[in-house]
Amino acid sequence: MQRRSLMLLGAASLVLAGCDQVKGLFGADAPRFHAIDITGAQYARNFVLSDVQGRERTMADFKGKVVAIFFGFTHCPDVCPTALLELAQVKQALGADGDKLQGIFITVDPERDTPEVMGAYVQAFDPSFVALRGSAEQTAAVAREFKVYYNKVPGKTPDSYTMDHSAGLYVFDPQGRVRLYARHGIGAEPLTQDIRRLLASG
Repeated sequence: MQRRSLMLLGAASLVLAGCDQVKGLFGADAPRFHAIDITGAQYARNFVLSDVQGRERTMADFKGKVVAIFFGFTHCPDVCPTALLELAQVKQALGADGDKLQGIFITVDPERDTPEVMGAYVQAFDPSFVALRGSAEQTAAVAREFKVYYNKVPGKTPDSYTMDHSAGLYVFDPQGRVRLYARHGIGAEPLTQDIRRLLASG
């Protein structure tokens, strides 16, 4: 019993320590979110990948905006288009503040997702969305940094394979700090509310 009490006390201390860390960064009135608050995470910090024009891009290119990053692939039948459509709805719901939201789509299937394919794909959801890709090695490196799982699943032919992958949005504040992880299916309205809070907090 005494051992269990000590374990509970230790767990409570960790929770309080986490709260103190958030308060230390953003004040006593740190905002509450619908998505998972991962403020202060030591992962999902940056990427170095190419856009469809071949330009090297990093998080620094998007400073001043709330950035939402989704990992997927263009042959995805459901999860990926649903996530990008939801993000486009959020951008529209933000009204005049929509220009302060940057959607980024990172492929986990650079073998099939050429710049031309990716450019056309994201444009179908919103003209402002940015598509990024890298070599197989770069893709593996950025997936490790963001703790993203992906795996090639063979199909009936060499080109008909699919990709298992993590499905969620990483959301960064205008200072380029990772703040939220939104699970797939969170809904456009709760995500819009969270992004408004990030914009309001500067």
